[in-house]
Amino acid sequence: MECDKCGAPAVMHAAYSGVHMCEEHFCATVEQRVRRRIREDSLVARAATPEEPETWVIGLSGGKDSVVLTKILHDVFEQDPRIELVALSIHEGIEGYRDRSLDACRELTDDLGIRHEVVSYEAEFDVRMDDVVEEDPENMAACAYCGVFRRDLLSTYAEQFDADKLLTGHNLDDEAETALMNVLEGDVTQMAQHFDSSLGPFDADGDGPADRARSKSEAHVPRAKPLRDVPEKEVALYARFRDLPAHITECPHADEAYRGEIQDLLLGLEENHPGTRHSIMAGYEKLAALAADAYRSEDDREAAFGECKHCGSPTGRDLCRTCSLLDALEAV
Repeated sequence: MECDKCGAPAVMHAAYSGVHMCEEHFCATVEQRVRRRIREDSLVARAATPEEPETWVIGLSGGKDSVVLTKILHDVFEQDPRIELVALSIHEGIEGYRDRSLDACRELTDDLGIRHEVVSYEAEFDVRMDDVVEEDPENMAACAYCGVFRRDLLSTYAEQFDADKLLTGHNLDDEAETALMNVLEGDVTQMAQHFDSSLGPFDADGDGPADRARSKSEAHVPRAKPLRDVPEKEVALYARFRDLPAHITECPHADEAYRGEIQDLLLGLEENHPGTRHSIMAGYEKLAALAADAYRSEDDREAAFGECKHCGSPTGRDLCRTCSLLDALEAV
């Protein structure tokens, strides 16, 4: 099969578009989609200048998604003094697994010349995921604990680094799975928060998301997902073709049963009906925007969020989720 663009041997076929592409044209389309998402979401603030640049913190795990995101952002902004990139990696305390992925992070950031910071659950929370899995005081999947702690540290350190935006490597499959889960669970509030936290565009002045409130507090660094138009398999293929040092190994504690079912369902739908993921996201973003509008009034925000009595983070409870889980672990 030949590339539809240049006639060279094709290395992939995008069933949802019907296009066959060679290696170079495939990689170029991935990069184009990321640049388009950056442009459509107005990620570069109009006020950003070489004298007063924006700082973007990238959550870099060493997996294929975050490695590809870091590489493409570096290439896009290497010659643009308005943007400074900082890679932030988190060591959860998973013996062997995270150590190897951090090696990939260091190799990548050294090669690209990007500032790289590493923080750990052990240093920040005095816990290690290997121990959390054994104790499990809340009878939850390991991913449930880890997700709370990871989001907390990403937000905390993005604020500490005075970041203007926090970028994560969520791909099209990740976002379509989350969308489908929220719809099937009937969780309109979560749909609204999903839109407000990372789906809607930013305003051109960089003062925050356009026409939307940040999901918790103006103190929180807004998030963006520039890879969310790229399917997971294409991200992996890009990492392979660009010879990136991605650590492609599943976490030994990974156990998200419900998401796994949704993933299998979505893969089957996509195989039988190419373009399903794109259609889900196109409709979901419109629904989520409507939900966000309904939950966005200033009075609602002030009523919904106070401060955690332990750490001061915005929360609708006495304790934020992080402090609640840490208290439960200490009580074991």
